[in-house]
Amino acid sequence: MTTVTRVLKTAIVLGLAASLASCASARRILPFGLGEDNAPQARASDGQRISILSFEQQLSPSAGLVGRDFFLPGPVAANAWHAPGGNAESSIEHVIAAPQFTIGWRRKIGTGSGRDRQVMAPVVADAGKIFVMDGESTVTAVDAATGAVVWKADVKPSGREAVGGVSAFGLPVPFVSQGGGALSGGFGGGVAVGGGKVFVSSGYRTMTALDANTGAVVWTQPVDVPIHGAPTVAGNRVFVIDVDNQIIAFNTTTGLQDWSYRGIVEPARVMRASSPSVSGDTVIAPFSSGEVVALRATNGQPVWNQVLSRTSRTSALSEIRDIAGRPVISRGFVYAISHSGVMQAMDIRTGQPKWSLPVAGVNAPLPAGDVVYVVSKAGELTLVNRDSGAVYWTRNLNEGRVRQEGGFLGFWDRTVRPEWSGPILASNRLVLVNSDGEAVAFDPKTGAQTATLRLGAPAYIAPAAYNGALYVLTDAGELISIR
Repeated sequence: MTTVTRVLKTAIVLGLAASLASCASARRILPFGLGEDNAPQARASDGQRISILSFEQQLSPSAGLVGRDFFLPGPVAANAWHAPGGNAESSIEHVIAAPQFTIGWRRKIGTGSGRDRQVMAPVVADAGKIFVMDGESTVTAVDAATGAVVWKADVKPSGREAVGGVSAFGLPVPFVSQGGGALSGGFGGGVAVGGGKVFVSSGYRTMTALDANTGAVVWTQPVDVPIHGAPTVAGNRVFVIDVDNQIIAFNTTTGLQDWSYRGIVEPARVMRASSPSVSGDTVIAPFSSGEVVALRATNGQPVWNQVLSRTSRTSALSEIRDIAGRPVISRGFVYAISHSGVMQAMDIRTGQPKWSLPVAGVNAPLPAGDVVYVVSKAGELTLVNRDSGAVYWTRNLNEGRVRQEGGFLGFWDRTVRPEWSGPILASNRLVLVNSDGEAVAFDPKTGAQTATLRLGAPAYIAPAAYNGALYVLTDAGELISIR
């Protein structure tokens, strides 16, 4: 083996470890504690460690906003939750849901996450039913009131099994690009509901429409590469993004492809997968390259393009530019955040940035009233003024939750911090879930923690709201109703 070959292989292994470490779901398959938050020693003399993530993303409150009040809209009923984020714009501000904040019922809906599968599909709801997908591409319709199973449908093509990569340690890595092309693996995908159909994207390279009442297949269309994100339905089209950064528009009635648009191919991505957002004739497509592209919904013609990317000399993870959280369309602006550390508000007509903040995240921002809530990768909840981008306050969600654990064979002690998903504003509570298996409520005005529920398993998917309840799908494949 030549020296050059050894160097190349070493670089590949290190790059793989960095990519895997960026995703909480993937950390469990890495040996030696490589997936945990091993912060560099800032002062070797006394051993004090400072997290690079925290250091990179500290935001200072604006002096002009300290102690200043802001407007939040009152809660409204959520009579449907058609797509991730609630609607095609992902712009549900404040819902009536879970006023008692207690668990109503639990229902095991299928297979949870494992080495070669991941529960990634957000919950959707309509017509009295909750629709969820497990780690093996089985879709389940559940009665929203009782948790009873109404029907099940397996969208996995006959005879097709998950195909994953293999890491340098001999462990399956289903999300690593193979040969510079599409990501392998049958995991992932998601669901959306509308017009009496449940639309299902799949890592098994299919797009399927099911009858919402019976689960019968209405149509199925093969695609060239896996789809790890959930679809978005608007009008007579359903939109989805594959792992090669191609957005495809399907006709909801026939399943035929109306158009497609390909962004810059970028194999480095985090485990979570985003969905397009749609407002009128404009589709906002987020890509793992850090691109946010506005397209015409009727023909796929591009309107504008922005790249949310920031390279840091102190963090290799900033090279992963993925926009894993859904872009949100609200009051004529698009709000989006990238893994590499850019959060931006953009005019939906022109793409012109209104303001930008150095925040890295994998969750969708939440615009509500006068403000925008955002959760960073470092576990900080930040309240931002919608008009100016100035910061009201920042709260450390992991205060009291950080723990030290021994690494492989007692070596490489590591700091473990929960990963957070959300938020959703429900009945005057700001609710998030985390990888410690908690649903946690915070005061939306101050950020103070007000209540905690134990879920029994990690949760990496933001809650959905429907008919007065919150619904959480855990990593173990259990659907929980919070009343």
